[in-house]
Amino acid sequence: MFRQLYSALTSENSIDQAYADLTRMLEHGAWMFSRANEVLYSTVAAEEVREPLYERDRAVNELERSIRRKVLRHLTVNPGHDVAICLALMSVAKDAERIGDYCKNVFEVGAFYSEGFHVPRYQQPLDEMADRLTGLFKELIAATRDSNEEKAHGVISATREIRGSCDDLIEALLGEEETIEFHEAVAYSLLARHYKR
Repeated sequence: MFRQLYSALTSENSIDQAYADLTRMLEHGAWMFSRANEVLYSTVAAEEVREPLYERDRAVNELERSIRRKVLRHLTVNPGHDVAICLALMSVAKDAERIGDYCKNVFEVGAFYSEGFHVPRYQQPLDEMADRLTGLFKELIAATRDSNEEKAHGVISATREIRGSCDDLIEALLGEEETIEFHEAVAYSLLARHYKR
């Protein structure tokens, strides 16, 4: 009984706590993205990164569940209050949880493909995307932490451009007339798909 009363009294902070959890999810995602790309570029061994990366992914999954619990607690104590915000928060948390999965996918390309990248017309745009995404993580974390809509819209706009570049790269690969090693073409296309997401 006391626990339920305490939970009800502190539920006003549940949404603030859920936003803090979302920020932590994004921070974990940024860390995972950086480590995955270090493995991809062979600056760090895959075995050195594997367990910490998967550990962070488990933390991201737990934070997503924590957000869901906090939002449901808030709505239970305050029925009909902030419903749209709560639903949006749960949706964004689900998207943030997927970031961990895509980071693991980038890591796996780096872990499984070790032949190197030799076609600048594909590698250079992917390098630029990775750099841009690293910066966008920082911007997104700041926008989330500060509830800054203008920054958030800037990130959304930038990711649309990246998605278009990924589609262009995949289309170019599918129409490639010169000889590219099959495994290298697969690596490029996988990276383009993962960066797009």
